[in-house]
Amino acid sequence: MYFAVVTMATVGYGDIHAVNLKEMIFVMIYVSFDMVLGAYLIGNMTALIVKGSKTERYRDKMTDLMKFMNSNRIGRDIRNQIKGHLRLQYESRYIDSAILQDIPISIRARISQSLYKSYIENVPLFKGCSIEFIAQIIIKVSEEFFLPGEVIMQQGSATDQLYFICDGVMEEVGIARDGTEERVSLLEPNSSFGEISILCNIPQPYTVRVCELCRLLRIDKQSFSNILDIYFHDGRRILTNLLEVKESKIGLKHLESDIAFHIGKREGELALKVNSAAYHGDLHQLKTVVRAGADFNKKDYDGRSPLHLAASRGFEDITLYLIQEGVDLNAQDNFGNTPLLEAIKNGQDQIASLLVKEGASLKIDHAGSFLCNIVARGDSDLLRRLLSNGVNSNSKDYNHQTPLHVAASQGSYLMAKLLLEAGASVLIKDRWGNTAVDEAVETGTKQLIELLEEAKSAELSVFPGFQEDIKEKIPRKKCTVFQSHQGDARNHGVVLWVPGSVQELVETASEQLDFPSGSFMLTEEGGKIIDVETINDGQKLYLMGELTH
Repeated sequence: MYFAVVTMATVGYGDIHAVNLKEMIFVMIYVSFDMVLGAYLIGNMTALIVKGSKTERYRDKMTDLMKFMNSNRIGRDIRNQIKGHLRLQYESRYIDSAILQDIPISIRARISQSLYKSYIENVPLFKGCSIEFIAQIIIKVSEEFFLPGEVIMQQGSATDQLYFICDGVMEEVGIARDGTEERVSLLEPNSSFGEISILCNIPQPYTVRVCELCRLLRIDKQSFSNILDIYFHDGRRILTNLLEVKESKIGLKHLESDIAFHIGKREGELALKVNSAAYHGDLHQLKTVVRAGADFNKKDYDGRSPLHLAASRGFEDITLYLIQEGVDLNAQDNFGNTPLLEAIKNGQDQIASLLVKEGASLKIDHAGSFLCNIVARGDSDLLRRLLSNGVNSNSKDYNHQTPLHVAASQGSYLMAKLLLEAGASVLIKDRWGNTAVDEAVETGTKQLIELLEEAKSAELSVFPGFQEDIKEKIPRKKCTVFQSHQGDARNHGVVLWVPGSVQELVETASEQLDFPSGSFMLTEEGGKIIDVETINDGQKLYLMGELTH
């Protein structure tokens, strides 16, 4: 005993010295054993001290929780769940991701890749997503454990977490108003939950409860949304995957409309990004969005495509890129404007030339009224650009007036000169039989009258066989005239060309139908014709005689 105690407490092998071979061998063996025993005891005592500190923290936390639950009179079921969850976290602390917080991000990312990649890349929600997107998700997830019976999400709650199941089984349960429960689906490894609430911005549709001990990966809504903002092209794929997954589950089919709505919303956001890039001339951003699958023919709320915006702003590189990508050159917005017309309106002559070279057209609806309004506004620059791009200077409005009529009626010498240089005719008459010269005479503008008279003489000299009262050829209308509106339906009528006046029509019809007492015309509805302009081509009319009392 003395030898053992002294050997343990001193350096060397104690105060007793070996004097023979047997004692030397004994001392060597004993001292070696003593060293091993000392190392073992020191190691165990150190482990006990360290474990004791962890246990102490666990007990302190449990004590605080017990005080809280007692003071707030928490029910027994919730108490048991809290105790079980805390105990589970204590026992699994050795894999707590919190221990990685002091490690550099690059190393932490590699650790997360090795731990969680096999789980995340097999989640159906992320099928077809880019490798970069999945890598960012893996970096942001954290690991959690849950005991059987624990409720992770409550039906109707606002969810801000997205979970992925690594191990274990969970169930989605629908709870009716009377409190009855119905299992909707069973969630197994590689499943996800919380995505409907996060992606569609709706309350959690079902309660999610643990069936077996589960190991989950969690990412918060803000981190997930930030990643989607960067890799926005993956957002469309995720919504499509979500729709496919939920369609396969009978209990979730009623959510299809919500998901489809958000797919449309996502496409609208992509279209907005395309238009924004085109408007600001950001070619790099535009290419990125188009590569992500955005439709560059998608229009905004005014019906404008990216080409409309690029053409109006004068971005030649954007315009050329969109043309190469096959965008519709002649798409019209809600106001009837094509990209070429937008370029012309905004004075982008170089863009207009490029579009014309590629085969774009103006496609102006009611070109006559459009040009007449421009002349009335006095916008000579726009008029010049339109005429140089092929707009017909003799287009007419609803009153058969040409832009030259309007210019003459306003006494605008400059506008009239531009129109005449573009080939406008001074011989065309409006619905009242007036030419541009007649309109100029009414204004009394001497210089304008001289200009139009010179143009008139020049135009007549080109066509020497024409008389001074040449009219523009207007398609003739014909009508079918019957005798008496109340006559026998078997009576034959006569087909006549519509003359210049109602009186001529009555006289011709009376002669052809041998009805000398004919004095006026009625429509099938009984309306009296007072102007031949109101007669439609092919209309049936009835010749009536004077009414006798």
